[in-house]
Amino acid sequence: CLDEEGKVHEFQSGWRTEDCNDCSCDRNGIQCCTSYVTPVNYDKEKCESIFNKKTCSYKVVEKNDHSKECPVHSWVG
Repeated sequence: CLDEEGKVHEFQSGWRTEDCNDCSCDRNGIQCCTSYVTPVNYDKEKCESIFNKKTCSYKVVEKNDHSKECPVHSWVG
């Protein structure tokens, strides 16, 4: 399989892209999906979500103090 960056992948292989997508290759082609979940139900006035590309994950913290995490009531992904 040839991915969008021009890299060749063997059939039945899997990899993670720089954009945090998990991809796999088989004889039908390449399939990719996000490797992370996104926070959707939290106090957006008091808090903000920050994406960490190294860990491919979101953290929800207070806008005025990033050392304090906020509760998240639901995630999608």
